[in-house]
Amino acid sequence: MNALWYGIANFFQSIFGFYDIVGNVFNYSCIVLGFVGLFYWLNYQRKFNKEAENNPNQIK
Repeated sequence: MNALWYGIANFFQSIFGFYDIVGNVFNYSCIVLGFVGLFYWLNYQRKFNKEAENNPNQIK
């Protein structure tokens, strides 16, 4: 019975050992991608606001 539990433990250690290799690269890439998306969206929002200021025939 002991060998069964150690076998399961070794299996999970080998699966989750992948996270030791990756480290925080995934976290940093998510943060960078979030900021890139934020600045992309803010740029479009600035363009839309400028277009709305130049068009007086719209409902506000």
